[in-house]
Amino acid sequence: MKGICLVCLLLVAAVACARKPQVSLPVYGEIPDFELTAETGKPFRGAELRGKIWIADFIFTNCPGPCPRMSSQMRLIQESLADVAELRLVSFTVDPERDSPEVLAAYARRYQAQPGRWIFLTGPMETLHRLSRDAFKVGDVDGSLNHSTHFVLVDQRGRIRAYYGTAEGLDLRKIRADVEALRKEPA
Repeated sequence: MKGICLVCLLLVAAVACARKPQVSLPVYGEIPDFELTAETGKPFRGAELRGKIWIADFIFTNCPGPCPRMSSQMRLIQESLADVAELRLVSFTVDPERDSPEVLAAYARRYQAQPGRWIFLTGPMETLHRLSRDAFKVGDVDGSLNHSTHFVLVDQRGRIRAYYGTAEGLDLRKIRADVEALRKEPA
């Protein structure tokens, strides 16, 4: 060990021990590319979300049940993570027959959705059903208007990384911690 400083070795060892291992979020699946219509009336492709961290939910605008609570919670996420520029919020309708882009735009205004940051999507029921059931794994979009009340965290590569129940309230600290963990991962 000639020529190596013992103090330097001890310092390197201390730094290595002090580092906490990064806890990686699991991967539950991947969201395929899709094309729907945004509340602006313009086509929206899922590929536009690549490189972004996003949180998705499934709602409908004339819902008398959990949707107003979920949208209020989504607004809280929008406000509490306003400093995370790459975060997007995406609400998919489960009632595309009634939730036209114009109806979704009015709903977005009611919940003070920031244009371009919180996106509301509608389109063919088959596409919404395939996304909800096969990609997000949160149930069917089949005209019954029964839907999941979970939020889904998606990483920059389009992979599902976490689910959050909304019925018991929302743990904004957990969501922030998970988003921050994704920000530290290589894109």
